[in-house]
Amino acid sequence: MSATIPSIEQLNKESDAVFIETVNTLFETAPPLASRLLAGRPYKSYSDLIDLAEKICLGNDLSEQDKLDVINAHPRIGENKANLSAMSLKEQGYDTRQGAVSAEDEQINATLAQANKEYEAHYGFKFVVFVAGRPRSQIIPLIRERIASNNKEQEMHTGMVDMMRIARDRLKKATGESHL
Repeated sequence: MSATIPSIEQLNKESDAVFIETVNTLFETAPPLASRLLAGRPYKSYSDLIDLAEKICLGNDLSEQDKLDVINAHPRIGENKANLSAMSLKEQGYDTRQGAVSAEDEQINATLAQANKEYEAHYGFKFVVFVAGRPRSQIIPLIRERIASNNKEQEMHTGMVDMMRIARDRLKKATGESHL
């Protein structure tokens, strides 16, 4: 296992602070979710932990405000590199926080920033998508399509499902496991 992701057996024994820090690596800093996952210990596997997170996020356990807090924990796609978690930095295709951004990347990020503003104004929460190695330029038509769908409930659901896909992918990368 990776040094940043302890075995599930070890995680079950860790302090509340270490448990939450590890959960935040998978889900970003989302206290309403982390506290419920903490209360759900012990887990047989990380898959069980993520399955419970999905059940919590897609079920009726969270208030509307809690759901907003959870989905808004994720950084905006195209966010300034300095504001991204280490995992988001890699997922969005950056090598490091330092270094110049190309003129093309600046234009893509400006377009994404505008699309993010439109999405958030329309739905009241951040756009979350499982990038899955796609370049940020390919996300622009997707965010526009999802704004046009005009279905807030479906968007919240899609964002939460993608958060779980992101968490599973992060776990796979952190542990080197090919199956979860």
